[in-house]
Amino acid sequence: MEKNVTGMDELLAGYAAGSLTYPAQALVGAHLEMSDCNRSYVSSLETLAGFELETVQPVSIANRDSILGSILDGQIDSLNDNVPPAEMDDGGDSAVPASLRSIIGSSMDQLPWKTLLPGVKECKLGEIDGCTSSLLWVRAGRAMPSHTHHGTELTLVLKGGFKDEDGHYVAGDVAFADGDIDHKPVADEEEDCICFAVTAGRLQLTGPVGRWFAPFLR
Repeated sequence: MEKNVTGMDELLAGYAAGSLTYPAQALVGAHLEMSDCNRSYVSSLETLAGFELETVQPVSIANRDSILGSILDGQIDSLNDNVPPAEMDDGGDSAVPASLRSIIGSSMDQLPWKTLLPGVKECKLGEIDGCTSSLLWVRAGRAMPSHTHHGTELTLVLKGGFKDEDGHYVAGDVAFADGDIDHKPVADEEEDCICFAVTAGRLQLTGPVGRWFAPFLR
């Protein structure tokens, strides 16, 4: 489960307000699909936000006619140029939650995985809204190098689980890390661990083995 309670509460509040970056919004949406532990909390936040909206005075929209014209013409994509179109295929890999299909696609079978270390693979999914998204695949029982972060990292477990200094995370859980955390995630012994990660800023390897591998991870 999530161990950084403050960070997670802020993340959920941002999701309810719609103020997160697109990848983070998708990550939290997938978390809510996979786990019921925060659904009621987010529902309460959305209800409170609805009550607040009722007290807000309406304001005029400067480009009202052009926005309305775009809607009526079916040109919604022009209003959200930085957001990739959603995948409409419902027959995809069940390991890919619907909220992530606009970023990952409907299946992970044909993704361009790259080996980072023995037992560790990554698939980079690109940058949106200043955040980098990627998938990590760690063989059962294998450890990631020790590292910290120049910025923040959100990690959603899609399959399997892992342990680090903050606790144990299983499918549907979200791990929050920043510059105050130096950790060494280790995949559970029972099965391979697949995670969706959103990072703002770069990762810094801290252990001796990690520093040796650092040139190969760029």
